[in-house]
Amino acid sequence: MIINTCPAGVPGLWTCIAAACVSSLLLAGCSRDEVTHARVAKAPPPGSASQAGAMPPMAAPGGMSGEVPPPPAPTGADAVAWTLPSGWTESRASGGMRYATLKPPVAGNIDVSVITLAGPAGGELANVNRWRGQIGLAPIDEAALAKARATVKAPAGTVSVYDFTSEGQSPSRMVAALLVTRGSSWFIKMVGDPGLVASARADFIQLLETLRLGAT
Repeated sequence: MIINTCPAGVPGLWTCIAAACVSSLLLAGCSRDEVTHARVAKAPPPGSASQAGAMPPMAAPGGMSGEVPPPPAPTGADAVAWTLPSGWTESRASGGMRYATLKPPVAGNIDVSVITLAGPAGGELANVNRWRGQIGLAPIDEAALAKARATVKAPAGTVSVYDFTSEGQSPSRMVAALLVTRGSSWFIKMVGDPGLVASARADFIQLLETLRLGAT
């Protein structure tokens, strides 16, 4: 509302009207500016904890590290025992998948391991191809697997035996055996320099022939 304070008379009247118009325009401009620059708080994005009714993310349950420990090794009547060839030594592992480490009486790059896993452990073909990959050989199919397989008769059952050699700058030889018994898979594997593996192969086969149930 504008109050007319102009003096009487025509000249003063026109001056007052002009002043009133200018005042109206200025007031209208101020009102538009206030509306234009008014700030409105933004709504929180969907899923935000500050959004009405939203819940903060739940923490992961404790003790879930994502790693599954290996099952305990078989014991008693379900475990496999063997007789060491002359001059061989062994050490039992305290944990992990390796059950024991065997050592033939030769010096150099050679390792003999005993590993046990529950059930079929992926199957024979998958394990043989994994072994082949460890010494740089390509995978094989079921037909080639049957041709490569030899067998050894032991008190614990029939043992499948494979013998692979890789060439190249670092040639390696592997003689690996698989025994499935009492719901567990037993892997006895010798790998190293071809000459050392060849010298220990006869003893290794002799050890496989003594595999039996009922380790103490």
